[in-house]
Amino acid sequence: MAIEVLKPGLATSVQDAGRPGYYHLGIPLSGALDQQGLVLANLLVGNDEGAAVIESTLLGPELRFDAPAVVAVTGAQAKVKLNGAERPRNEAFAVQAGDVLGFDFMLLGARMCIAVAGGIDVPLVLGSRSTYGLGAFGGFEGRKLLAGDRLPVGTPSARARPGRSVAADLLPVLAKEVTLRVLPGIYFHRLQQDSVRSFFADTWSVGSEADRIGYRYKNGTPLKFIERTPPFGAGADPSNIVDAGYPYGSIQVPGGREPIILHRDAVSGGGYAMVGTVISADMDLIAQMQPNHKARFVAVDMAQALAARAERRRRIERLRAALAD
Repeated sequence: MAIEVLKPGLATSVQDAGRPGYYHLGIPLSGALDQQGLVLANLLVGNDEGAAVIESTLLGPELRFDAPAVVAVTGAQAKVKLNGAERPRNEAFAVQAGDVLGFDFMLLGARMCIAVAGGIDVPLVLGSRSTYGLGAFGGFEGRKLLAGDRLPVGTPSARARPGRSVAADLLPVLAKEVTLRVLPGIYFHRLQQDSVRSFFADTWSVGSEADRIGYRYKNGTPLKFIERTPPFGAGADPSNIVDAGYPYGSIQVPGGREPIILHRDAVSGGGYAMVGTVISADMDLIAQMQPNHKARFVAVDMAQALAARAERRRRIERLRAALAD
């Protein structure tokens, strides 16, 4: 079977769990920005949890199915409509041949995962079906979806059935203001002490320049770096360094003005100091932040970061157990 894209929405692409292991070649993780939403959507329709889904941003696509299927939509809060009639979020439901699936604007949260039993069956590239837009590969022809595209769907498993859902306490919480835990980075010492205090004391707002590459934050106090003579190979901007690798979730502050948190499609290195890294357990929160949503940064140590990662794994294990039948 195939799914025809009637309207692509604002930014819609095919994503799966990503393609780790290629950072040394300059190829980032890619994959769904909201990884818990990906896992939940796939488990609801009986897929392997890392199967390829349709990821949409702020305004979902309009899709027509040419054969019966089982579908689930997770992530941002928006009305899900099948032939104009509302269908539940976070629950598997059936579609028939010729049905049209559409969405209203996302009221809370910024991204949805649309899973179809069998998964979106685009070719594997470096072990993943995820779209990497900057590299123009993976996903469907290496790009965002356009009207007229036809997405192939794989063979559903025996676990695919409508009506599968989970208890509300297992669902991710959406909010307009979040706390992001940060592990201070190897260049954190470059900040002046008053900037260290303001970075963690201020409330920052998501800028309009927020996408799969990175999230820019505004309306905080500009950060000041300790004056120094730039080393050979570094630029003259006080935030410049000799080029280094950028971890997933790392925070750079070009010119000290606006922090940018690098997400799953970010380049793997460059010449800006990384003052810290948002811990992996909180990266899904960023994926669901709309422009003007608020964030506070809180410093944590490695033990706290590892504990948060372990707790996130336990939450996913509870999801697996709840949908194991």
